[in-house]
Amino acid sequence: MAEEAAVRAQAETVRRLKQDKADADEIAKEVAKLLEMKAQLGTDEGKQKFVLKTPKGTRDFGPKEMAIRERAFKAIISCFKRHGAEVIDTPVFELKETLTGKYGEDSKLIYDLKDQGGELLSLRYDLTVPFARYLAMNKITNIKRYHIAKVYRRDNPAMTRGRYREFYQCDFDIAGQFDPMIPDAECLKIVHEILSDLQLGDFVIKVNDRRILDGMFAVCGVPDSKFRTICSSVDKLDKVPWEEVRSEMVAEKGLSPEAADCIGEYVQLHGPEGALCGGQHWHRAHLLHPGAETGGRCLWCL
Repeated sequence: MAEEAAVRAQAETVRRLKQDKADADEIAKEVAKLLEMKAQLGTDEGKQKFVLKTPKGTRDFGPKEMAIRERAFKAIISCFKRHGAEVIDTPVFELKETLTGKYGEDSKLIYDLKDQGGELLSLRYDLTVPFARYLAMNKITNIKRYHIAKVYRRDNPAMTRGRYREFYQCDFDIAGQFDPMIPDAECLKIVHEILSDLQLGDFVIKVNDRRILDGMFAVCGVPDSKFRTICSSVDKLDKVPWEEVRSEMVAEKGLSPEAADCIGEYVQLHGPEGALCGGQHWHRAHLLHPGAETGGRCLWCL
């Protein structure tokens, strides 16, 4: 274009004047002319070009996505309120010392913030630790609460599999002393009500019990010192195949291959079949120790 050619010619004039050490006023006059020509052309070589994009592991949500989110939130919050829950909110960042040591090896996924005024801060990793801090700080012993908010994890994102660095968590907790299993049953009922209201089709609710996992590790010969780190590996089974989890436990965390294979027998069991174990407990297959069908003992017998 003629305008760009004129700008290049003017720029060459400025360079030549500077090389010839011309009068400063003359140089300044030509520089001003060059800047004016660039402004008219709409270019500014002094500014660095950049690409408009969201940070890695995050995304925008347009009107259609937000309409779906609002519908889901409405169903969830309505159910929580029917069950007498109260809503709370906590800061998006906490004191670093509040979060440190609460997540085992996953602590490396916490976003640390720069020192702002003498406090070391981190973005919240989940909503559970802030809730525990809230209870302790306010000396609350009984509460039924829900909290829906964003959390942040410095993870390697896999957005096609739904793993982000910024995402929502939805927590419902019952804190206090109650009759055994009553809060657990209510939580299951709440999940069932919400998923039914959202009309997502058939679903399965999976219930975890840390005692079962601890019993499984004990039976398989996992040292007490490795319970937490091996538990972290098992948690990845929803995302990666068993072969990768086994490799991590053995190669990276020093678990014996025999113990890893024993764990594999448990975590790969599926199906509705049940059996009566040697301790006369009826359990579904995934709760049985290998050999329970022939008189072995289940994890509850340990």
